Amino acid sequence: MSHLYIYSPSGAVRDKAAFKRGVKRLQAQGHEVEVDAQALSSHTRFAGDDDTRLQAIERAAASGADVALISRGGYGLSRLLHRLPYKAIAKAIEKQGTRFVGLSDFTAFQNALLAKTGATTWAGPALCADFGGQDKPDDIMQACFDDLLQGQGEGAGWTLPKHDAAEKPFHLKQGQLWGGNLAVLSSLVGTPYLPSVKGGVLFLEDVNEHPYRIERMLTQLLHAGVLGSQKAILWGQFTDFKLTPHDRGFKMASVLAWLRSQVKAPVFTNLPFGHVPTKVLLPVGATVSLTAENREALVYWGHLH
Repeated sequence: MSHLYIYSPSGAVRDKAAFKRGVKRLQAQGHEVEVDAQALSSHTRFAGDDDTRLQAIERAAASGADVALISRGGYGLSRLLHRLPYKAIAKAIEKQGTRFVGLSDFTAFQNALLAKTGATTWAGPALCADFGGQDKPDDIMQACFDDLLQGQGEGAGWTLPKHDAAEKPFHLKQGQLWGGNLAVLSSLVGTPYLPSVKGGVLFLEDVNEHPYRIERMLTQLLHAGVLGSQKAILWGQFTDFKLTPHDRGFKMASVLAWLRSQVKAPVFTNLPFGHVPTKVLLPVGATVSLTAENREALVYWGHLH
């Protein structure tokens, strides 16, 4: 049994039924689920005002939990980056073994913490969307989450699309894994909260963003020197956007082709991570190895344990 701490550092929880289902499912799995006192607070679009959400993060760091799991993403953490208790969070990770897990807006927290302390967090599920849905949690996501709790997770493998198979075998012995939501990540450019990662493995995902906006954000990372300094780019799931007649054939594949024309690093697609049910867990800030051959790709961090 693991001790899980549920808190809301970003958007307000509107779907209370999903929240309750998620808690009950985790409890049914045998976990001790501790819910932050302000997890269901609401202030305009946020889960409480800035002070309320900052205090929730502080309580999560002090909880001694095995996992501090966000209720949902949204927006709000960018407002707190200059006030986060970085030392306390890093201490909770190093001394207490607390794993901070989340995605989407949580990208700001993860990369700021990496920039300030070098501490590793986990890109993974959120309570409401991934554990609280009408259907049972995705099997792959659940298995990866269980592996994290049991200390057994060593890597993530996936199948590359047939048209995107590796032209020749690729092997990166060592690189720092980092990234997350593209919109959030690009908003950190020019701030002290974007990690300076050279020779890294950058993973990206996004939701509700048209391909031209994806390309514009990638252009920002390109001109800031971020993309050119990576050893590999992992292209996750980019979902829930709509093309228009004005696009005249401009689509996500167009963005990928443009990206590959701009960087020397290989771009491996179809990473099972993003705003989708089937997602792996990824250690943000960890040293990993990466291999790709034909249609099989594997990012591996088992040597860390």
